Amino acid sequence: MKLVLASNNAKKLAELQQLFAELPITLVTQGSLGVAEAEEPHHSFVENALAKARHAARATGWPAMADDSGLCVDALAGAPGVHSAVYAPQPVVDGDRETQRRAQDAANNALLLTRVQGSADRRCRFVSTLVALRHADDPEPLIAFGRWEARLLDAARGTGGFGYDPLVWIESLGASVAELRPEAKNRISHRALAAAQMRSLMREVWHLGTA
Repeated sequence: MKLVLASNNAKKLAELQQLFAELPITLVTQGSLGVAEAEEPHHSFVENALAKARHAARATGWPAMADDSGLCVDALAGAPGVHSAVYAPQPVVDGDRETQRRAQDAANNALLLTRVQGSADRRCRFVSTLVALRHADDPEPLIAFGRWEARLLDAARGTGGFGYDPLVWIESLGASVAELRPEAKNRISHRALAAAQMRSLMREVWHLGTA
């Protein structure tokens, strides 16, 4: 079964391909099908994920899956939240999409550190919401959630991952997310938790991977 992934993020695609490898599905990015990214005007992850999935399904006629995820910091009343990917003003840089994304990540991280400077409350969590639809008007979307509790560092550590990974410290592992091996991250991350729920829903409701 082919699903269009409502994202053009190559690293997110790679993570989700691994997380859903045990099911008979193939994820194809909407960008490779010529579909522009959807508007994300909502204040919650679930509303934005649903909007993105419906947009991708309607544009392609395929079943679709969308992930809306980000970092929620307690000291900032949940910010950057749904604005995690574009928390800081977009930097002006030359280069391809990945070069621009890295520059945006760096700007986001710098702004976040500035805004929590001096705060003793370092609690934060990565949040992932996955939505899957059989078609654009599916009245029964599959919705899965994952939350990964953590603490915010004062400076970046590690070179792996993407986004806020270098600033997020996992106490139980004694490492930042950017210091984890990809396979370790994919076992325990917010997206891994959401994907585990989604796999169960796909088996139960869509009967994928069942005899």
